[in-house]
Amino acid sequence: MNSNLNRMVERKKYKIVYVTPALYMAGGVERVLTLKANYFAEQLGYDITIILTEGKDKPYFFSLSSKVKVINFDLNFEELWTSSFLKKIWVYLPKQCRFKKLLTIELMRIRPDITISLLRRDINFINDIKDGSKKVGELHVNRYNYRLLDYLDRKFWGRCFEFFWKRRLLTHVKQLDKFVVLTQEDRDVWPELNDVAVIPLPLPFMPESMSPLIEKRVIAVGRYHYQKGFDLLLEAWEIVEKRYPDWKLSIYGQGDRKPYIDHARRLNLDLERCHLYGETPDIQSEYCNSSIFVLSSRYEGFGMVLIEAMACGVPCVAFNCPYGPSDIIKNGQDGYLVEFSNTQALANSICNLIENTELRKSFGKNARKNVLRYSQDTVMRQWVDLFDSLITKG
Repeated sequence: MNSNLNRMVERKKYKIVYVTPALYMAGGVERVLTLKANYFAEQLGYDITIILTEGKDKPYFFSLSSKVKVINFDLNFEELWTSSFLKKIWVYLPKQCRFKKLLTIELMRIRPDITISLLRRDINFINDIKDGSKKVGELHVNRYNYRLLDYLDRKFWGRCFEFFWKRRLLTHVKQLDKFVVLTQEDRDVWPELNDVAVIPLPLPFMPESMSPLIEKRVIAVGRYHYQKGFDLLLEAWEIVEKRYPDWKLSIYGQGDRKPYIDHARRLNLDLERCHLYGETPDIQSEYCNSSIFVLSSRYEGFGMVLIEAMACGVPCVAFNCPYGPSDIIKNGQDGYLVEFSNTQALANSICNLIENTELRKSFGKNARKNVLRYSQDTVMRQWVDLFDSLITKG
């Protein structure tokens, strides 16, 4: 146990409640929440409770400490996913009323020092619960891509509802004791708020050894979703593949791969060298068996995959999308930031690292060193400082 952790252990042991929908999915929010809850409970001795609304009979995807308590209201908001817009409203309102009632009962019983909302359905009423706890909101996506209602697409009423929803969000967030975002860029787009803190995501692992950067392989990781821009990556890879036929591209992620495989075929890519895989239980090994990481996202909340790759000593090439990459990558030192959606620039940067072995190794070494600012101890110390400031302020 290092000296920083020793000092944290000596501080007050807080009682904290997290409120989020579920823990059974392999998502970034679920992963980070599990990591933090485990750290607070195991390393700092905090009393941690996670309150859920979904997946009562489903196993947690990420391993959760036995010291973390979990309460599941089993409200099944997920049935709304397959309902029409009007039915969503009809079903949502009674569920939401029950959610407020149950959460009020539990918070009044637990009496936590701090209640942390992951800014889902509970943000609509959590400030009204007078349990004595400080209320903190934690946003894992950027402001402009929060609560995009994909299922409503371009329908007029859907856009109106989304606009109203986001206006309501601002009203609720203003009432919080503290609002936490992941990047400096995102903090700058909340000018209406005074109590905004920036705390990045913690690095989930730090391997003992780094990639030797000798494998002729480029890697990308993320959901098969419009956000991740894998269609743009494949267009860039069309350029790279022609110049370096001995290199391969490997994409790992969950979701429907078929539209991207079809796109690769339309681009006449060699599917023996352009692989679109499902998710893998050992992504760390895949990073360490790669020489370049590419992030082609249209938008991000942070970019956890960037710091994961950097921890493995893999240089990164990323679109300078909103928000995250520009906070993480030091352009020209541990990776490249390229103009958003410019597939030619993305391809050129990948090719530059392919061509220059020594530059690739220099970037990889710098990446592994620079990413230490996201170590668990460093990031969790920022959370402890925030808790201390809230409780001291009274």
